[in-house]
Amino acid sequence: MTEELRTAIDLAAEGQWDAAHRIVQQFDDDPTAAWIHAVLHKIEGDLGNSRYWYRRAGKGDCTDLQPMAELQCIREALPP
Repeated sequence: MTEELRTAIDLAAEGQWDAAHRIVQQFDDDPTAAWIHAVLHKIEGDLGNSRYWYRRAGKGDCTDLQPMAELQCIREALPP
């Protein structure tokens, strides 16, 4: 799953929101996938849905970060 989440981050950084979204939807019960999902909805402009996914991820304190910086933080938090 870690590689898939890295791929989702890469796709999001390249502007391929839909492809990244399809990946993270497969892992909705995983907190890191939910965090990526939150950022994707932030990028999309759907802030209500984004807040929902931040709550699912336990990351309510991250809502003010810029999406690309946040994706980098998520990438750094993934296990090797």
